[in-house]
Amino acid sequence: MSEAKVKTTPPREQKHCRKEGCKRPYRAKGYCNVHYRQWRRGELGKKQRYKICSKEGCRKPMVRWGLCQEHFEADQKGAAAPAAG
Repeated sequence: MSEAKVKTTPPREQKHCRKEGCKRPYRAKGYCNVHYRQWRRGELGKKQRYKICSKEGCRKPMVRWGLCQEHFEADQKGAAAPAAG
């Protein structure tokens, strides 16, 4: 006497884009094709696709300590330089 699982989420065909006012059908991450592409490019909303560098104006992916590879290496080179005296 096993119970059949009942799906509580609607099928993909019945889902719509979660962007306010958009009636296009769902594709991925809750968005339609148009808004999904915008999300992937980082043009949609404040939530980024991945964590980005904390330096002002830099949108590269974060590698270590909140910095991208370029800024992390520059920071390491600056820290390794001997103090002028």
